[in-house]
Amino acid sequence: MNIIPLVFCFDDSLELPAGVCLTSLLENANDNTFYEIFILHSDYNSFHLNGSLKQLENKYSNCRITFRSVGNSFKGAYEIRGITTAAYYRLLIPELIPEYDKIMYHDVDVIFRRDLAEVFLETDIDDFYMAGVIATESLDVEVRRKRERLGLDWLTYIQSGCIIINSKKLREDSIVNLFKNEVASSKYEYQDMDIINLVCKGKLKTMAPAFNVTVEVSQLAACHVQQPFYTQSELQIAQILGTIHYNGAKPWREYCVNFDYWWEYYRKSIFYDPKFYFEFYFSKLNYLDELTLWKRIKVLARFFKTGGKIK
Repeated sequence: MNIIPLVFCFDDSLELPAGVCLTSLLENANDNTFYEIFILHSDYNSFHLNGSLKQLENKYSNCRITFRSVGNSFKGAYEIRGITTAAYYRLLIPELIPEYDKIMYHDVDVIFRRDLAEVFLETDIDDFYMAGVIATESLDVEVRRKRERLGLDWLTYIQSGCIIINSKKLREDSIVNLFKNEVASSKYEYQDMDIINLVCKGKLKTMAPAFNVTVEVSQLAACHVQQPFYTQSELQIAQILGTIHYNGAKPWREYCVNFDYWWEYYRKSIFYDPKFYFEFYFSKLNYLDELTLWKRIKVLARFFKTGGKIK
């Protein structure tokens, strides 16, 4: 039996997406995989008290779900782009979950499409603090400049939404204290992601894009964009079986890239509500017809401007 430890961090507003995320994880688990799932939460959230997520243990025998409090850590910390302080909790994983030396973290705006045991066990990070997928949005000139201004190499800057963590090495080198200092004293636009790339600079391993298929990775694969990160073969594999990360628009709120996968697992989940499902789709039927003329023009202009390419 392969025991795979995973961590998720979120607040009350993401309880439903978390349930769908975990459903996709467990639906795709191999018979010999057991997921040890830890959910970090603050003292001012309450989702861990209602028992809804623990119901997954009754449906799936290959998992255990443990809630672990971060107390009031990072309360009042810098927030931007609608991302709450829960984003910082992943920085505390080596301290809060000391029973594992190597552990996997994922955001909950994610849909899994394969078992994770192989990628977790075969990713060697003994000499690294973390491993993750390159943030390909650095192809945007302005994003690239922001990372360069921080003294970071945009060609190796990783996404923080799906990572494998070498907790043992982070503890040995007292890196969590450095994380805390950065959160307390700095205001980074990309919050935990900037902090991880700054503090762990030179100790980050890059992974294949299938581990974290962001919107940008999907665009690279679909449009055959010329870029220095990944081969087209790697991108095609990511499209077929990769872990989908809705790092932009959220499928439970609006139509977006790969939204259909999220709704597939929502319908399979114990959290399925026919009314919510119906109202989402019904509300979108006449969406374009209800747009003002100016908004329709903007939609068309954006389509023709991008031309299927990332600048």
